[in-house]
Formats: sequence, C-alpha cells, structure tokens
Amino acid sequence: MDANPAGLSSRFPRDPRMPRERNMKLTIGSLLLLLGLSSCLFAAPRDIQTDVCIYTATPSGILAAIAAKRAGQKVVIVEPGRWVGGMLGAGLKPMQDCPNYAATGGMTHKLLKSLGQPAAGPPLPTGKLSPLQIRDDFLALLEKHGVPVIYEHRISSCQKSGAKIETAIFDLAPFDALGVPIAEPTVRNHLQVRAKVFIDASYEGDLLAAAGCDYRVGREATTEFDEAAAGVRPVVQKTPIDPYRVAGDPSSGLLPLVEKDHGLPIGAADNHTQAYNYRYYTTADPDHRVTITPPTNYQVEDFELVGRYVAYLAATEKDPKRLRARLVGIWPGWMNSQEWNYQRASLISMAPLGISQDYAAGDYAAKARVWKAHQDYLRGLYTFMKSDARVPQSYREEISQLGLDDRFHPETAGWPHQLYIRVARRLQGRYVITAHDVYNRTQVDDPIGLAQYGIDTYPSRRIEVQDAERTWVANEGNMFVGGSRGPTNVPYAIPYRAITPQPEQCTNLLVSVCFSASHLGYASARMEPVFMIAGESAGIAAAHAIQEQQPVQQIDKQAYAAALHAAGQKLNWDPSVDPSSAGGAAKKLDFALLLEECDQDADDLVCAAEWNIGKPSFDWLFSFIDADNSGKIEEQEYASFQDYKAQHPRWRETIAPAK
Repeated sequence: MDANPAGLSSRFPRDPRMPRERNMKLTIGSLLLLLGLSSCLFAAPRDIQTDVCIYTATPSGILAAIAAKRAGQKVVIVEPGRWVGGMLGAGLKPMQDCPNYAATGGMTHKLLKSLGQPAAGPPLPTGKLSPLQIRDDFLALLEKHGVPVIYEHRISSCQKSGAKIETAIFDLAPFDALGVPIAEPTVRNHLQVRAKVFIDASYEGDLLAAAGCDYRVGREATTEFDEAAAGVRPVVQKTPIDPYRVAGDPSSGLLPLVEKDHGLPIGAADNHTQAYNYRYYTTADPDHRVTITPPTNYQVEDFELVGRYVAYLAATEKDPKRLRARLVGIWPGWMNSQEWNYQRASLISMAPLGISQDYAAGDYAAKARVWKAHQDYLRGLYTFMKSDARVPQSYREEISQLGLDDRFHPETAGWPHQLYIRVARRLQGRYVITAHDVYNRTQVDDPIGLAQYGIDTYPSRRIEVQDAERTWVANEGNMFVGGSRGPTNVPYAIPYRAITPQPEQCTNLLVSVCFSASHLGYASARMEPVFMIAGESAGIAAAHAIQEQQPVQQIDKQAYAAALHAAGQKLNWDPSVDPSSAGGAAKKLDFALLLEECDQDADDLVCAAEWNIGKPSFDWLFSFIDADNSGKIEEQEYASFQDYKAQHPRWRETIAPAK
C-alpha cells in the first residue's frame, strides 16, 4: 500500500462531517446518530432480521430505504464503504445529469435542488456545491427517518430457499486510507441479514449476481435489439503518432496505454465497456492542497505515449492558448462544475482505457486492482506531465502548484471515496430498456418513473489503427447521441419489469441501479436522478410485496401505481401538455448542437449514418442539406438550411416525401 500523503495515523481519520472550513453545530440527535453509525464500523451485529435490506447507501439506496420506512417497514442499509451518497457524495452534482427537471417526481424532485444547499439565504450555483455537504444532507435524511447504516461490509453470498433469498451474508472489508476497496476481506462472513425483500442499489450489481440472477456486461451487437449504434463503433480522435516501443518497429511491441485492435467489425458485440474516472478537485491553495505523489510502481516509460502525444500537440497547435487547453484535457481533464471529469475530445485524458471490463463483472480482487489502477494512473500522469521535457515549461510550472483539495474529501487525503462506475452489470430482467425506448418508439404499461438523456458513452479502448497511409492511434467507443436532452427531447418510461428479475431466478429482489437494459439503453438511463427515482419506486414496491405477501413480480399493479402517484412520482409524459425542456429556452439549432447530437467520430462533420442515428425519422432530409452531395453535412450547409427554414415556414411540407 502506498504511503499516506496526508500523514493520517488512523484508519478512521477525523470525521469528514466536521471540516475545518465550516463551523457546523451538531444537535444532540445528530451526535447520537454519528456515534451510532461509527459504532457500526467497529462492531456490526453479526445477525440482523429486518423487513427490507438495501445494499449500498447510494442516493438510490437511501431513497429506497426511506420509501420502505415510510410505508411502515423495518429497513437496514449495508454499505461497503465508510460514506453515504455514492457519486453525489463524491463530486457529481445533483442537477448535472438532469436536463428536464419537469420529468422528475417523488422525493427526487425536491432533493435535486436542495442537496448541498444552505438552510437559509440564496441558493448556491451548481459549481459551488460541496460533495461533503451533500453527504451531510444524506446523513441528515437517514437520521430523520431513523434508517440505520452498517458500513464496511460487502456482499459475499446469498442463502436461498428456491427462488427466494433468505439470508444475505457480508464480509467485513474496510476501504483503505485513500478510499480504495481492498482485495481480501478483513473478516469473512462477518454479518448475516435475513429480510423479506432485498434491494440492490449498488453501481456494480454484486447482490443480484450473488442471488443467482442473470446479467449482461459489455456491448450487444447491432442485430440483438436492432440498435443502429450498438456494438463496436468507428474510431475517434485518430492521431498520427507512433504506437510502438521502438518508433517505426512493430516487432518491438505496443507502448503501454495502447492495445492491439481485437479485429471485430463495426456493430459486433464485445465485452468492453466505457471508461470510468474520478470526479476530483484540485487546488493551488497551500492551506488545503494535498501533494499528489507518484505511485510506488511509477515508471516514466509507462507514459511514453503521453509524451509523444504532447509532442504532436506542441508541433501542430501553434496558438499558445489552444495548446494549453489541449494540455489541460490530458491532465487534469475537463472542468465540469468545479470538479474535473474525463475530456472525451482528447486522445489521452485523466483516466485509463481498456480496463473497465475487468471491473464490470470481476471478483473483488479484480475490482480492487482496477480501482487502484485508476488512482495510480492519475498520480502517474500528473507526475509525468509536470516533469517531462516535452511538456512546455510554462505548463509544467503551472500544474506543479496543484494538489488535491482536502476540503471535499478530508478523510481520504483529497481522493473521492467513489470511483465513477458508469456501467457494470445490467440485470437481465423481464423488460430490457433499449435505444428504442430512448427514441420513444415503445409503449410501457408499468412505469415507475421517467428518464431523459442522450446515449452517452465514453471511450472503451485506445488502439493501434493501420491503413494504407500509415499507423495511427485512436480511441473507440465514444459517442453522445442526442446531447444531454436526448435524441427526441422527450422523456421515456422506466418499466417496473426492468427492476425485477426473472421470477424463476429470484422472487424477493429489486434492482434500482443495475436495472435491465442494453448497453445503449443503459448509456442513456444511467443517470443519478433516474437511479433515485427508481430507488424510491423500488422501496414502495418492496413494501407492497411484503404487505401483499407476494413475489415482487406479482404485486397488485393498480395498487402499486396508486402508491407511486401518491408519492408524487412522474409516471407519464404528454408532449401536448408537459413542457419539452428543462424549464429554460431550447438550445439554438446551430451546427454546434448538430455535432453534439450526431457527430460520433469527432471529425466536425455529419455523415448520413450519423445523421440517421441522431435524427431518427429524418433520413429524407439529409440529401437536401448535403447540397454538394459530398456525403457529409458541413457547417455552411447546415447554416444555409436554417436560413431556408426561416424563409419557408412550410418547408417540411415542401421537402418531405409524400406518405
């Protein structure tokens, strides 16, 4: 294990809920809750019997617990880490992935705009929200509703009677001092929980797997669900840099950080999945800066590809401001809302590629290895960027002043406690959410909430690409179909069947995060507001299954729908009545928006295939806009089309083919 750069002497450093930048006054009740929760860390009861057991204190799990508790059930949350709030407590902001606030309901509708906000005074803008305060707010919710959380326990196995889980067994496995899960548990089979209904609210789907439910990982072929953008995708960020250890010599092998193409055709299925990364904070303030040290296994040769990429950028980008922006994209990344995120426009950014699939359905040793690899990669990349001579001196000096910011994650030396696991397992449930749902091509009669977002995947691989011209390095798997508002700007329903397993596999399990979806369907639905909505609906369903003494697949549909309505869940969307946007003006229909919706290979042009994916049902319009018949829509052509529409209000009737 690496030395602790913050000099922490205890496995449980000072309470993160009491940072030095705030003077928070605890009530007696708050203090008792914190003491109670802390005691769970050290002496979790070995045997627990409850009505509903929720696995993980993600936002989805917390809302599931509160919903079940409100319905009169006894609940307990078992959390693998020492923290609550999942990604919302680790840097992601509540409203960042909510393009249409009007499509949210239930507890989620209020929480999205209240989490992290001060109790009095003007609200903070998104960029000012602190993940530490968001964790405090979730703790306050748990205290208010009397929901106990048992920390540092991860699922080991399930004991079943037929298709029913009788007991879930958990290992004691504390995260390390830098917030990374460990490979081997401290104590095996340390906790047993007997419950009537279980809810898997984890990002990994480890409970559903332990319960014997079938699941998906990786990418389906285009043919499996007739999804045009499924499977292996065309490469992006194709860059003319040499990928070999000895430049020009293929026999020397590929450099680290680039892999050989597996050779599968566009549209084929494979086991790869999109990149993960930290959403982390940096600062130059010496009062809060934590030095980023090299990992123990750091070797400069491991980042030679980065050096060659930097040299390429320096040689081709003559504008100093643009060059600096490209370097920022490598490390620290893309400034999202004051926290750093992956810069998908860069060939190389702040997270490794090609290893997420090892985490998705891997055992705990694999998960620990991949999680640590992300942390070590980020530390190594920083070390390289501030020291390699190919990086302009001005930028080396600039980033040498930066370190992790301990104000947001003080108990783990500035490292977020949660890696952004964008997708892992996906339940093979009774309904599979696909791209057809995202495009509003389906009808659902058992909605539990609404989702709306584009089909958003980060790159899966960085590969060697050869053609008749030369050898290149490129990324594969990156796309953002439809932008944040989605390809139709209309929400779609999440069915109850998608959060319930096949009845022959498990009758008392609900899955509110790793629900049943294709790779593309999940790429749209995988947002925290949707997980929160699904969590509350799962908690309500759990209560109904217990009260009715029925399997979760057989609860009374009408009674359940009435309960969801009573909870304020938004279950249906009527475009003729409901607002079509997030409450503000719709985005201007310019070329930048077209690229956001359609440009999958990042070449700043839109070909016919990209148009048909991003603009479904408008295939007849492509040839009209493509005035020079080049097979690509360019910026001037799209601008001319917008002018034509302004001059011809009935343009659609003129151009569209007769039906």
